[in-house]
Amino acid sequence: MNSKHPKIVVAGAGSIGCYAGGCLALAGRRVALLARPRIADAIRAHGLRISDLDGRDRTVAPLQVTAEADPAVALAGADIVLVTVKSGATTDMAGLIAKHAPAAAIVVSLQNGVDNPDVLRAALPEGTKVFAGMVPFNVIQTEAADTPLRLHRATSGTVLVGAGDGSPADLLNVEGFSVKAEANMTGVAWAKLLLNLNNAVNALSGLPLATELADRRWRLLLAAQIAEALALMHTAGIKPARIEGVHPAMLPAILRLPDWLFRLVARRMLSIDPEARSSMWEDFVHRRPTEIDQLQGTVVRLAARTDRNAPLAARIVTLVREAEARQAGSPGLSPEKIALPE
Repeated sequence: MNSKHPKIVVAGAGSIGCYAGGCLALAGRRVALLARPRIADAIRAHGLRISDLDGRDRTVAPLQVTAEADPAVALAGADIVLVTVKSGATTDMAGLIAKHAPAAAIVVSLQNGVDNPDVLRAALPEGTKVFAGMVPFNVIQTEAADTPLRLHRATSGTVLVGAGDGSPADLLNVEGFSVKAEANMTGVAWAKLLLNLNNAVNALSGLPLATELADRRWRLLLAAQIAEALALMHTAGIKPARIEGVHPAMLPAILRLPDWLFRLVARRMLSIDPEARSSMWEDFVHRRPTEIDQLQGTVVRLAARTDRNAPLAARIVTLVREAEARQAGSPGLSPEKIALPE
C-alpha cells in the first residue's frame, strides 16, 4: 500500500458510493469512482455536491476526484477497494477486482446483507484481505444537468468496518463519513438485517420513511417482521449485536409503542430527511432488480435451515417480486394489504 497517499477505489459508485467517495475526496484522500458511464461523465464535467442531515453542504471539484467507467482504469493501482454494488452484482465485481486490481489491495464490503464478505472471499484470490462493513444511513441522489450531482445523507449513524490487521477504518474516518473499527461484524450484519427489513415495507408503501415510521400501523408491521426474524436467529444460535446501543430484542417493543410515546423514546429513529425513502423504493422507480433475496429472502432461508416457517417474510418477498415484475414503481400498498391475512 502507498502509505502516504493510498488509492481508494469505490467500486460501484451509486448513491452510497458517490457520497462516501465525495467525503473522502473532500478530506484529501486519493479517490477513484468506478461508476456507470452517465454518472462518471457527470462527475468529470461538474464534480459532486455532498450534503447531509447535519447541515453540511460541500462541493467536490472535478479535479478532486477521478471518475471512470472503465474498471481496468479505475482499479489499476488500487490500495483499498470499497465495494458498494448491489448484492446481486457482488460476484461480478469480485471478478473485475481480481482481474484489474493489485493482489495486495484490501477489499471492504459496504453492502446490505450478511453474505457479501464471504461471496467476495470466495471469488477473490486466496489471501486477499476482505473486511466486512456496515453503512447505517440512507443517501438520496438527485440529478440536474447543469449542476453537480448531489448526494444527500438523509439519516445518521457511524459506518462500521471490521477490525484487525490491515483494517482501513482509521483511514476512512473523515468528516461527514464517520467510521470506526468493529470486532463483531457478524453480529452487526445480522442486526443491520433486522433494520433493513423495513426497506421492502417502505418500497411497497411508497411513503417517505419519516411518514411511515411515525405511523404505528407501519411500525407494527415492522415489529412483526423483526420478531419473526429474531425467533429464527435464536433457534439458529445467531446473536445480533446492539444497534446504536439498543439490544435487538427490544426493537419490537419500541416499535409497538403508541405514536406519542414512540416520538419521545425514538427521536433518533425519526431524525430523517422528510423526503428520504429506502433504496428499494428507488429500485422500483428505476425498474432495477431489488435486494429482496438478501433481506427478507435471508429470513426465509434461515427458516428453512432451522425447519421453521417465516410466513411474513415470505409474503413480503412475493409482494416485492410482483412489484418488480410490473415495473410500475411502488404499488402504494397499505399496511393491511401487506400484513398476513388474519
